Amino acid sequence: MSKAKAAKKSGAAAAKKSSAGGKGGGQWQWLWLTFFVLVVDLLTKSMATYYLSELYAKPLIPGINLVLAHNRGAAFGFLDQANGWQLWFFVAIALAVTVGILAWLWKSNGKHALTAAALALILGGALGNMINRLILGYVIDFIDLYYKNYHWPAFNVADSAICIGVFCFILSGFRKA
Repeated sequence: MSKAKAAKKSGAAAAKKSSAGGKGGGQWQWLWLTFFVLVVDLLTKSMATYYLSELYAKPLIPGINLVLAHNRGAAFGFLDQANGWQLWFFVAIALAVTVGILAWLWKSNGKHALTAAALALILGGALGNMINRLILGYVIDFIDLYYKNYHWPAFNVADSAICIGVFCFILSGFRKA
């Protein structure tokens, strides 16, 4: 085999190894998005706590109020009225999701940016809510979407990031292989 062919083959093998999560580690570059979501989430929750009163709505624009709510449960208040065990249940889920997503990002190649971005969004949201649970014992929600008399359950930036991340993850499943 000529030197040119050997160099080309060796370069292709190195590129394949690098993109498959070799020493550089897959899609770690997407963790900036995780940290961005985490910082914005914690900052907005802190501002909501400082500027809002619990259960008193401040109109922002038609269809959106700001309201301080403490959620000890999960989405839609699931397990909100449990006796406290749900805190550790949701923390355990967040830890499992964190480990799973970090492993996925580590092993993934550079071909599927939408999947990596989706996982980074989900991770940022999971960490933001987990930090609230560990420090406060509940999650701070403050965004109240409504239409006429129907109000969607209050949520936060972390919840939004998780929903957008899940949507992008599902969308990435429809990409051509």
